[in-house]
Amino acid sequence: MAQATKSRNSRRPSSSSSYTSTLTTLIFIALCVLGLWMLTSNTVVTPKTRTAIDDNISETTNTDLTQDTTATTTTTNNIPDDFAESITTISQDLPRETATNIPHEIHTKIQDQKDATVFGDNPGNLPDDAIKNDLKKETSIIANEATGSDSDQKANESEKESQNNIIIAQDEKENLNSKQNTEPEIANVSENIQEEGTGGGGKSNNNDDDANVQQLREDKGEAVAEREQKEKEENEKRKKNNRKKSNKGLKKEGSSTESNDDESTQRGEKKGSSTESNDDESTQQGEKKGSSSQNDEESSSSEVMQLQDNLKWSLCNVTAGMDYIPCLDNDKYLKTSRRKHYEHRERHCPEDAPTCLVPLPKGYKTPIQWPSSRDKIWYHNIPHTLLADVKGHQNWVKLTGEFLTFPGGGTQFIHGALHYIDFLQQAEPGIAWGKHTRVILDVGCGVGSLGGYLFERDVIAMSFAPKDEHEAQVQFALERGIPAISAVMGTQRLQFPSEVFDLIHCARCRVPWHEDGGLLLLELNRLLRPGGYFVWCATPVYQTIEEDAEIWKQMKALTKSMCWELVTIKKDALNQVGAAFYRKPTSNECYEQREQNQPPMCKTDDDPNAAWYVPLQACMHKLPTDKDERGTRWPEPWPRRLEKAPYWLNNLQGGKQASHDFATDNERWKNVVDELSNVGVSWSNVRNIMDMRATYGGFAAALKDLPVWVFNVVNTDAPDTLAVIYERGLIGIYHDWCESFSTYPRTYDLLHADHLFSILKNRCNLVPVVTEIDRIVRPGGNLIVRDESSVIGEVEALLKSLHWEITSTNLEGLLCGKKGMWRPSS
Repeated sequence: MAQATKSRNSRRPSSSSSYTSTLTTLIFIALCVLGLWMLTSNTVVTPKTRTAIDDNISETTNTDLTQDTTATTTTTNNIPDDFAESITTISQDLPRETATNIPHEIHTKIQDQKDATVFGDNPGNLPDDAIKNDLKKETSIIANEATGSDSDQKANESEKESQNNIIIAQDEKENLNSKQNTEPEIANVSENIQEEGTGGGGKSNNNDDDANVQQLREDKGEAVAEREQKEKEENEKRKKNNRKKSNKGLKKEGSSTESNDDESTQRGEKKGSSTESNDDESTQQGEKKGSSSQNDEESSSSEVMQLQDNLKWSLCNVTAGMDYIPCLDNDKYLKTSRRKHYEHRERHCPEDAPTCLVPLPKGYKTPIQWPSSRDKIWYHNIPHTLLADVKGHQNWVKLTGEFLTFPGGGTQFIHGALHYIDFLQQAEPGIAWGKHTRVILDVGCGVGSLGGYLFERDVIAMSFAPKDEHEAQVQFALERGIPAISAVMGTQRLQFPSEVFDLIHCARCRVPWHEDGGLLLLELNRLLRPGGYFVWCATPVYQTIEEDAEIWKQMKALTKSMCWELVTIKKDALNQVGAAFYRKPTSNECYEQREQNQPPMCKTDDDPNAAWYVPLQACMHKLPTDKDERGTRWPEPWPRRLEKAPYWLNNLQGGKQASHDFATDNERWKNVVDELSNVGVSWSNVRNIMDMRATYGGFAAALKDLPVWVFNVVNTDAPDTLAVIYERGLIGIYHDWCESFSTYPRTYDLLHADHLFSILKNRCNLVPVVTEIDRIVRPGGNLIVRDESSVIGEVEALLKSLHWEITSTNLEGLLCGKKGMWRPSS
């Protein structure tokens, strides 16, 4: 062999022809045998699952040629680099095995690796050169094992093996192409092999890197079946995009759905879907009825289907993350906002209503049911511990294992809310919890413990606090099943009508009542019912340090000028705090006898009930004097006030018709509990309810015997009936559903929309509205829609695109949807 090597590299000496002929024959036979051996022995088995490899490394995945086998590519020495890289993948730490050579098809079974994960094979963030060198080293080792030291053999073998490999690669290419239309996963892989195997110039698939990242993320703990299903969906999505080039998403309307299964389902509902539809779409088509009825359905629902096809849902990319409240977390506004008077804590909605989806907290669980939820919630549902650290000693909240627990305390009632509630009534018996006093406003509510325990006294508290450094305080309250909203006393009126709260409470609420001419305290005066109480439990009431003494002096002068009566000041010996009890007048007599008109009376044309983006005014409204006007009499004791029409109802716009509508509204909802039970609502899992378009509160009144509470929303473009709702001993707020609501994500178990969407369609797009509903409703929660059938069809399509389960629809215009845990992957 040494002579052969030498004779190849130098001029050959003369010898006998017989010797030369014999030697040539032997070498030729040896080369043939050795070449055949190399072709059958040098194979590399690649794993079925893909791993993330740097962009500069060519990536190929073996494609199944039979149900349980995988084609493997053959790597040899002396193959041109560009071609070898396109058909060869050498995976780190992967076993090699030999296989029998089958003409044009090489089959090897994938080995299962015990105690190994995808992460073990992932090269991670190694430099490009390091990975390439490793690949070259392994390729070189394989080649050296197969070849001798003879350079003549290398040259001859190189030509033959290159030709064989070209044939094999072409056959594999044809096999892959033949399977491309039937196997979504194979289609994507073969596309890469074809582009790279042609020697370059082909367009690379930029989506592969994203798919690899997604694969690794899912492998961190999700089931293999779920991962494979998502892989399939991603490949189907890419195939559709490459063919149709039409999925552009919504821009200003925006928004969003990335749900391939639902896209297939919805498109399958239309007759004659495009021939480019995948097998799932064809299956759905086959389940439909006759062709004539399908033509009618396609004509009536084409607009809805087109809208759904153009949606591409995505996660919100915002600073607030999983706690995103669009009108309170407007990053664009907050960068340039004014901090004076807490203006930056007020509502400042984005110019375009968001259509992105808020992510779920990692480890989110179904919320604990009431009443246990009052005392503990899952930590992973609201993974914030700041308040436990800074307020734990005051018994606000504590971290206990996998729970956040609420001992029922507060800054002013460390020893529990129930003791504090009883202390207040003992100090002023006229409060009469649950009889005389039914609806209260709790300013600066913290985690809502006062409101949570007032339910035991038949009192409902409308609690609020700003979204500020007291991390997630309102979110804690709602997760516990306690009514609350995110709001602040800043430069605008609170979104409630005038003279509706029986009592207003502030316990160290940190509101500067005495500043700006009493501007904020005058807002409370607007909201407080004539004869109602303001309870102020703060250090200026019971401490004598200089700062507190000065505040008390100013508050004393201010409340006197407002004609508020200081009924009493009492001290709680257990909590070592004191509370001042003020009472609003019931007539204008005191106003008329004031020596100075400060604060001034409001102008006669100023509507005290106007509260949607209305600036605060440092003035007081005159009290009603006509005996038939609202506010001249105290409401009926609870619970009689719930059923009885207010004495002043005929004075509303519409006159006697309003009284008739009130009775009709009550009658309409009498059987709503049974009705909703029949369409899929499980009342044992329901605590927080919102009536998105309330009129007189009849829906909420019908649920009075269930352990639930209802937040009644009166739309800003509807007749103003919110005062009627409060008169009945219920709570509510003004709102425009073309904007986001001031609540945290995942805070309501059931939303009820009675002919809301058909009205909204005239003013705003329904996509952001449904997006907002998805933000508000907890996973497992329900949306009840009553509306025109065409509108219900549109809402149903949007809910399905969000992977909601439609538990019931009927011809009478009722839809029940149930939210799941689905979120888009990016």
